[in-house]
Amino acid sequence: MSDLQKSFAKSRLARLPPEPPPIFDEAQEDALASHQQHEGGHEDDSSSASSASSTGTVVPSPSQHLFARGRGSSSKQDAALNWTDYFAQELYLEEDEKDLHISHHVYITPPTKSGPLFVLHHGAGSSALSFAVCVEEIRKILPDVGILAPDARWHGSTTVTRKTEQQDSVNSDVEVDLRLDTLSRDLVFVVQETQKKMGWDTLPDLVLIGHSLGGAVVVDAAKKGDLGAKLLAYAVLDVVEGSAMDALQSMEKYLMTRPTRFPSLSSGIEWHIRSRTLRNRTSARASVPSLLREEENPSDPSRPWVWRTDLAVTKPLWENWFVGMSKKFLEAKGGKLLLLAGTDRLDKELMIGQMQGKYQLQVLPDAGHFIQEDQPTKTAQILVDFYKRNDRSALVLPPKVGDMLASAAMAKGTGDAAAGVLKRPFP
Repeated sequence: MSDLQKSFAKSRLARLPPEPPPIFDEAQEDALASHQQHEGGHEDDSSSASSASSTGTVVPSPSQHLFARGRGSSSKQDAALNWTDYFAQELYLEEDEKDLHISHHVYITPPTKSGPLFVLHHGAGSSALSFAVCVEEIRKILPDVGILAPDARWHGSTTVTRKTEQQDSVNSDVEVDLRLDTLSRDLVFVVQETQKKMGWDTLPDLVLIGHSLGGAVVVDAAKKGDLGAKLLAYAVLDVVEGSAMDALQSMEKYLMTRPTRFPSLSSGIEWHIRSRTLRNRTSARASVPSLLREEENPSDPSRPWVWRTDLAVTKPLWENWFVGMSKKFLEAKGGKLLLLAGTDRLDKELMIGQMQGKYQLQVLPDAGHFIQEDQPTKTAQILVDFYKRNDRSALVLPPKVGDMLASAAMAKGTGDAAAGVLKRPFP
């Protein structure tokens, strides 16, 4: 089979609906592990195709035993990593909105010298720490860059409560508002409030980077223009309107088949690796702990860890997130980058725009949906190169026509004056 045929087959297989993952209790896990060892078999750890959608991820087949204990693995391999390994500090930006109080949680590493500020927005159900390992790689290449990574509402450590309540988003009955307009407004607020909090006279040059739903958010913010001339460029990671809309049909099935509870934090990390949701264990150790929380009074004491964000309640908003995204992406001002895990994700509007050279397209076929986690080094290099191509300070602009004419006139006058001096007779 030729490389072209393999590539075509891979893109077609990626579109097939995934099979639901098995969920085993502890006795079944031990039995499965013992049976595999007795039979001399081994777990299927082969790399799956790129994610089946821009809003979901590949779900393994029943042959992949997600909760079977890995032989030779240690608890150290699944230990959570601290955010302080990747960011300089965290901030809580307080905001009152009607009858609500929002405490926006962000991670930040301030830029140095005249470095830009990369603003990173995660996808639905994820958190700012989805970019942690990638941030480390970015700063290796571009040490002066600043990083601002917020947790969206109802994600990570950001809380939304009624003003009369204690700051406890878990038990709050506040309606989950994750509309695109709300998230876009929050992003602009976070950037502007961070400037005040950090005491910056002016904002650095901004590069907005969004993954999945975060891509739709940064595109919406760029199109509205609320960040003004400081917005240098924006990048979208593995989401386009066409394939995202197609994938919404399988999103509900995915949410129904993934585990709702985990016996421990390390088991949650292990599930993400074995299910191929994430393909980089270091990144999983950094990001997964922010996706789960331990219930104080769990309904199932043997599995007290649950998801922080209930994505099922956002179902009425899924279509609104991505409608019109391609048009906004192409029309908004600033440099444009689309980084995908496969070219089969491009819709017609983006294909035309790409052929017209309206944006930069990069593909990382070895990555899954979470490109920045699966391939942090390659993603970092692409993002830094993208910034450098759009860096205004590196541009040497030609002089204005008016300035050229003025210079020519001045040069002519100086020449005439010099000629006049030479023509005068000596005294």
